[in-house]
Amino acid sequence: MTYPQIDPVFFEVGPLQLRWYGLMYIIGFACSYFVALDLVKRKGYDLTRRDVEDLLSFCIVGLIVGARLGYCLFYNFGFYLHNPVKILAVWEGGMSFHGGLLGVIAAILLFAMRNKADPFMLSDLVAIVAPLGLFFGRLANFINGELWGRVSDVPWAMVFPGGGPLPRHPSQLYEGVCEGILLFALLYLLSRKVSARGVLLSCFLTFYGSMRIFLEQFREPDAQLGFLFGLFTMGQLLSSLMVAAGLALLACALKSPGVFRDTLR
Repeated sequence: MTYPQIDPVFFEVGPLQLRWYGLMYIIGFACSYFVALDLVKRKGYDLTRRDVEDLLSFCIVGLIVGARLGYCLFYNFGFYLHNPVKILAVWEGGMSFHGGLLGVIAAILLFAMRNKADPFMLSDLVAIVAPLGLFFGRLANFINGELWGRVSDVPWAMVFPGGGPLPRHPSQLYEGVCEGILLFALLYLLSRKVSARGVLLSCFLTFYGSMRIFLEQFREPDAQLGFLFGLFTMGQLLSSLMVAAGLALLACALKSPGVFRDTLR
């Protein structure tokens, strides 16, 4: 298949450029916001509309800072160690989901301490809506023609700009569907049965980590890292830690009474 060659700029007036990449993230955060409001109302969380807005604002900042620092630490540590000023050059690219996850966790803890709120309740709420942002983020990757997959001969393989002459898996779309749409559907349905706090967070960590480990076999490893020990990618290593943390948290959460509701709410 031929890559659709989508212009990354969807609107331009003089020096003003609006890009699909930024628009996808705005749509993702907007969807997360409205779904979060619905969840707060349905599950009876002690949060106001302003609280939800503030929480998501904290998470956005934590996501951006954590994703950038995570990339510098996990994926290109040697380069940024010798060029620390380049850490601030976010326009040159380089963001890490796992670093962003740590940044969001830190933001949730900070918000919880500041507002005397239950961090597990906040984490469960963010865990449910996070896949919406992941879906639109992967769409943005596809539109930008970045983070393409490995060389393949499947009928839907595409020749990506900058990816060489051979067709590759559109792994961004695989991740968008699985880590975005499918994961959101699983967590949303589960939220209608689960009452114990921390279960949804643990399921997010376990499900996302497992999906990412599987889908990494279709994604081209980062050129500067390749395969660690010739066996697995950095994404698989970090996702394995996610799965371990998710299972440990789930084991603790399941010990609390009334984990599953008798009827749907």
